Amino acid sequence: MSDEQQAAGAPERAPRPDERPRDDRPRAEEGRTGGDGGSADSEAAERHKGERHTEERHKDGQGKDGQEKEQREKEEREREERERERERVTGRFKEHTRDPLAEEQGDDGPTDLAAASRARHATRMLFDTGRDLNSFDRSFIQSAHIGDIHLRLDSRPSGAGMRSGPVPEDELRGLRRVHVEPQGYVRLRNALTARRLLVLGAAPGTGRTSTALSLLDEVTAGAGAEPGSGPRVSRVGPDGGVRRLADLLSGEGAEDRHGTGYLLELALTKPGSLPPDAMDLDGLAAALDGCKAFAVIVVTLGSAANPLLTGRYGMICPPAPTQELLTTRLREKLEERRERLEDHAAGAPDHTAGTPDHTAGVPGHGTRPDHAAGAPDRAARPDHGPRPEDLLTAAEELAEREEVRDAVGLTDLRPAEAELLASLLAGHLLGDLSYDELLSGCRSLAAGQAQEWFAGVDRALTALPAAATDGGTGRSGAAALFHPVAFRIALAVLGGAPHSVVAAAAHLLTWELSVQSDPDNTPARPLFCDDPESDLALSRAELTDGRVEVAGAEVDARLIWYRGSALPAAVLAELWERHFPVRAPVVRWLRLLSDDPRPHVWMRAAVAAGELCVRDFDHGYAELIRPLAEAATPRRRIFAATTMDQAAGHASHRRAVRKLVDDWSRYGTKPLRWTAAMALGYGNAAATTDDALDTLARIGVRDDGDQLAVASFNVVRLLALPDVAKVLRRMSDWTHHRHEAYQDLGLVTTVRLAVTGVDEVPAAEPGSPLGDRGDWPLPLALAATRPELVRPMADLLWTALNTARSKDVAMDALESLLRSAVRKDGTEWARPGLAALLPALAAEEHDQRRLDWLLRRMMNDPEDPLPDAQARSLWWLAVSSPDRTGEEERHG
Repeated sequence: MSDEQQAAGAPERAPRPDERPRDDRPRAEEGRTGGDGGSADSEAAERHKGERHTEERHKDGQGKDGQEKEQREKEEREREERERERERVTGRFKEHTRDPLAEEQGDDGPTDLAAASRARHATRMLFDTGRDLNSFDRSFIQSAHIGDIHLRLDSRPSGAGMRSGPVPEDELRGLRRVHVEPQGYVRLRNALTARRLLVLGAAPGTGRTSTALSLLDEVTAGAGAEPGSGPRVSRVGPDGGVRRLADLLSGEGAEDRHGTGYLLELALTKPGSLPPDAMDLDGLAAALDGCKAFAVIVVTLGSAANPLLTGRYGMICPPAPTQELLTTRLREKLEERRERLEDHAAGAPDHTAGTPDHTAGVPGHGTRPDHAAGAPDRAARPDHGPRPEDLLTAAEELAEREEVRDAVGLTDLRPAEAELLASLLAGHLLGDLSYDELLSGCRSLAAGQAQEWFAGVDRALTALPAAATDGGTGRSGAAALFHPVAFRIALAVLGGAPHSVVAAAAHLLTWELSVQSDPDNTPARPLFCDDPESDLALSRAELTDGRVEVAGAEVDARLIWYRGSALPAAVLAELWERHFPVRAPVVRWLRLLSDDPRPHVWMRAAVAAGELCVRDFDHGYAELIRPLAEAATPRRRIFAATTMDQAAGHASHRRAVRKLVDDWSRYGTKPLRWTAAMALGYGNAAATTDDALDTLARIGVRDDGDQLAVASFNVVRLLALPDVAKVLRRMSDWTHHRHEAYQDLGLVTTVRLAVTGVDEVPAAEPGSPLGDRGDWPLPLALAATRPELVRPMADLLWTALNTARSKDVAMDALESLLRSAVRKDGTEWARPGLAALLPALAAEEHDQRRLDWLLRRMMNDPEDPLPDAQARSLWWLAVSSPDRTGEEERHG
């Protein structure tokens, strides 16, 4: 056997006894003597000659012994050299099987890809990568007309331009007809009646103004105001605030305001705005009582409003129930349409009433929308169309359709959103809108909310320098102004993480936004400004009880989510496509999150970064992907790979990402090739599985296998894809390749397969047969769910066990598989997978002897001895045929 064969790890056969070196020294010739009459000289000569021969033979023997000794020493040196070479090759092989993330050692510790994979699954649910990103374009809603209704989502706050003046009776009558009372409405009315002053706190857009007007309408109607004495309800402008209204009620003409209701909206979110104190409110309440009037002060939830809402006059206004709100709006829209039809009954028929032929069809359903939604045939009522009751039922059924609910993407609807959705549903049922237009309009609801949140947030900062007396006075106000939008961005990126994580990230982003807004001043960071209840209300968020992983263990946590699946994507789209200056601080913030050691932070940020890159790949590549792909730490490179994979989930960017990964694998630097390998492991960065395997092999065998570890790691990650059999065949081809580099790739991948858990494989979706075995070793999970894969996996592992350079690590991997049969508490774990794999792995006698030796080693392990009963059970699990289960039970 050559030294090269020994170095390659081919099995070395021990020499037989008959092959041992023999003593080939020639035997000494016997001297013969002369005749009886030899003289003394002859005898002396003979003696001298004999002595010389003896000396020569002695020297010759010493020479032979020296040569043999030198030969033995040479052979020993050669054996030692071969042994060192084998040790070097074996050590190099072990180095290839290391964790590719193990080089990241430091205070943060190694990256937990299993926890990161679970976080990725949870985060990807927040972004629907299957739909067109342009679905968030608001151009449809900005221009659509349904009948006589012009649909519009206005992002400007309704109270920003409110002027003083009476509320017309027609408006109050219309309000009484359509207003939906929120939960606790009676308690609000009783409080207003008793104290005559109510401070009503709620988030903008939740119907707080309508509720305030409804309350004032009711209490003033019961106060017995004389007809013609003046308006019953009036709006009061924010200028002057509470003190001005109190002075107005106490001044001249107060008797003319008897029984009047006043609505006042305070803007406390502007920098420098101060809320009224308790004495101001008491003075207003006394003035109201003096003229038997009532007042409702509407404020926005937040830290500035907390003193008002916790006082004797403050109460929270809950939102109206969504279903009742939508039903009321639907009934209103359908009744309006019915009235128009009746007005046209005497004249030309209204084309919007139509017949079934004028109704737009629902794509993919094969029926007209009124029939698909359960509406009766319009031909039965040719004059006036379907009855409003039937249309209402049909509209409610249409609203519950899964596709429509996904398009809306909001758990709760606010009054304006309910009105818009009702108009869309009614318009579709009555033939004014196609089904595609209906879905597009529904998607615009979340987009409109996002635009409202971010429109002109920092306009108030322009007045700060003029009002400030020194350079830093206004910065605390800027931080308070930016915090709500920073919280919404952080929630869009980290939704599903613990509330504390999102709050901390929001403060970090608030700092970045403040610095970007005014780089010449150091922004102040308020320490006690958080108001969790206000954050939830203002951001349409909710807290849920859940679990979060900490250092490999799950602990209880309070998780925070948007109340609506469409809001995260809508927020990111609004942020990236309409507010370009904010990109720089957000990019810096995402880079900071990429360094966070917690998987539920950096992985969620990576997925969100991918969504942002899709909306402007040129900017995302230059600012996020390329810098992080060349970073020194593996976590940043995995961040870049995850970002690219998320972008590749969109058909519009898949080709660009694949071209980028292919170029990096061929011409990129070492960090870029490493990042390309990690991107390929997700399964989207190559057109086919064969292409992904070719690229990974090219990365793995290059530069003497310098990146064999990361290449093999990502080959294993592909084993959860539907083409798993193709991956196993390619691994087998590598192990039988004529080049040692490819052999190493096949052997290393085989060993890595044996030590990889299902939860480390990104394609193992939760809810699938493979994903439900998250803590199983991957080969055992595949053996239990895909019996046809048992033989190729067993052949691969057998090859690794019978190859010199891989047998040690392969034996350790087999031991880890055996120990996964049952858990520490004795409950079953991956035993069904072992029952499928072990018989194929121990089919021959010498394989069974090796298994017996391994089980005995495990039983004698001083640190973690394997119980005898488990060892016997595993033995019979491997050597027993299916028809000998009874014998197995007796021995087990």
